[in-house]
Amino acid sequence: MQYTIADQMVVCLARELRDGDTAFHGVASPIPAAAILLAQKAHGRAVTYVNIAGGVNASPRLAPSTDGPNMLDGTASLFGLTDIFDLSMRGGLSVAFLSGVQIDRRGRINSSVIGEFDRPKVRLPGGAGSAVIAPTCGRVLVWRGKHNTKALVEEVDFVSATGNIDVVVTPLCVFRRVDGELQLESIHATSSLAEVQENTGFPIPTREYPVTPPPTAEEMAWLERIDPDRARDQEL
Repeated sequence: MQYTIADQMVVCLARELRDGDTAFHGVASPIPAAAILLAQKAHGRAVTYVNIAGGVNASPRLAPSTDGPNMLDGTASLFGLTDIFDLSMRGGLSVAFLSGVQIDRRGRINSSVIGEFDRPKVRLPGGAGSAVIAPTCGRVLVWRGKHNTKALVEEVDFVSATGNIDVVVTPLCVFRRVDGELQLESIHATSSLAEVQENTGFPIPTREYPVTPPPTAEEMAWLERIDPDRARDQEL
């Protein structure tokens, strides 16, 4: 069965969601949006889906932007962005999807600057609300559309967000944070240990690792219904 790296990443993230979760994603997040919808529809998970546009259990036709009016299609109600932070602070947000330009060995995220903060080589958009959400929500599921030594680093140049990071999914593999550090959990069938080691900025022990379970036929069928325009591919 044919599938893309984006398909694999969506499926990995969807499988992390559990019954009873309330899950949130922000802007430019078609992969997390597809993952939440897939968990609901293909896996039958009782997940409350809240998106940055204010939709609650909406059924949008996905597009590269995840902050457009399409994200309100079929919404049960409207939920303001400021309410997301209140929800997280009250312990009501169990999963948040975050990303960044750099992710380090300790699971910290940088979306602020490359280089020194006062004299950066590159100034990035910033962490928005991630600094509040990461330490207050139940779990953070991180995805990154690039996996190289600039993206997966020993130490971020600036800590934009840190906290309850649980899993990091990339085009090559899945990491899980154990005892405060990212550990390689599985390698996608389209990659190899050598490729992961070569493209990661912190040491990856040489040993046998499981192969990430690929998408099933049912998951792929649902993905084509959830995201027929393949907005998920735009992130890679």
